[in-house]
Amino acid sequence: MRIRARGEDIRHFIVANVEKHPFDISKKTAEHFGITRQAVNKHLHRLIFEQALMQTGQTRNRSYKLMPISEAQKAYTISSELAEDMVWRRDLLPVFDEMPDNIRDIWHYGFTEMFNNVIDHSGGSVVILRLKKTAFYTEMAILDNGVGIFKKIQAELNLLDERHAILELSKGKLTTDPKRHTGEGIFFTSRMFDSFDILSGGVFFTHKYGDPEDWILAGEFQSGTSVWMKIDNHSARTCKKIFDQYSSGSDYGFSKTVVPVKLAQYGNDRLISRSQAKRLLARVELFRKVILDFTDVPAIGAAFADEIFRVFAREHPDIELVAIKQNSEVKRMIARAQAAGYHSDGL
Repeated sequence: MRIRARGEDIRHFIVANVEKHPFDISKKTAEHFGITRQAVNKHLHRLIFEQALMQTGQTRNRSYKLMPISEAQKAYTISSELAEDMVWRRDLLPVFDEMPDNIRDIWHYGFTEMFNNVIDHSGGSVVILRLKKTAFYTEMAILDNGVGIFKKIQAELNLLDERHAILELSKGKLTTDPKRHTGEGIFFTSRMFDSFDILSGGVFFTHKYGDPEDWILAGEFQSGTSVWMKIDNHSARTCKKIFDQYSSGSDYGFSKTVVPVKLAQYGNDRLISRSQAKRLLARVELFRKVILDFTDVPAIGAAFADEIFRVFAREHPDIELVAIKQNSEVKRMIARAQAAGYHSDGL
């Protein structure tokens, strides 16, 4: 029984890591479990026989990758008759029906939110759905030929540029149609999956599970919007767990957000001005707790810190501001601003 369990652990390790190590998965597995390469090869051959893996090349050029269990692509005409719940039940539920309940629920939430965004907001004529399922993970792409999500947000909300739209998306509660949408869909979907990516216009937004940061890369992509979602088929994550992470205490609403401070920084510009701070703080009054993540922010200016930790904090005493992952230089500037606020109140 113990030998059988160990064999399952070895094969799960192979399946989980083969995409990162297609040429040296045998070596990595042998090192991880303290076994010989010959022993690993037996498990590789079994996974190939079970059609979980496929092998290409010979000897030194040999590589392995996950064998797709199923792949599909379908195009839909965007019209008033197109409904995300109908597409889910007719075309996707048969694929996800045998998955664990928590994974099926995550896919149900993520797909319906993203597909509905296309129907309601893209302004396009066609949306393409791509799906790939392997023994380890499932990934989905939703691609439309519309105006582009970041351009639309920029135009509707009069933002500086498409990068500014990503900063606002990262906070949550952002919508161009408040009568019909809460603005929570993209925020929570991006945090449910192992990886979530949006390509549109000149920017690329990506979020990895467990990382509070959202990254922007400059570049030119096709017109319209492409959304990619991917998750381990055996993840223990649940929708409730993600929702609970962004509620505060007994408040079960969306009352807490994590703001990646780095997104307020353009290129090599330093975060020094009050205007930058105000842009960072836009709409955070919608939340009761605001966590400012200073990852990869080497320094901030006195005016930037003062605007956040003295001026805003004094004007919004009901909002809890929390700074995390700041280096010693940033900590010093925050402490200086907070001390000024403390003394200005005559305490």
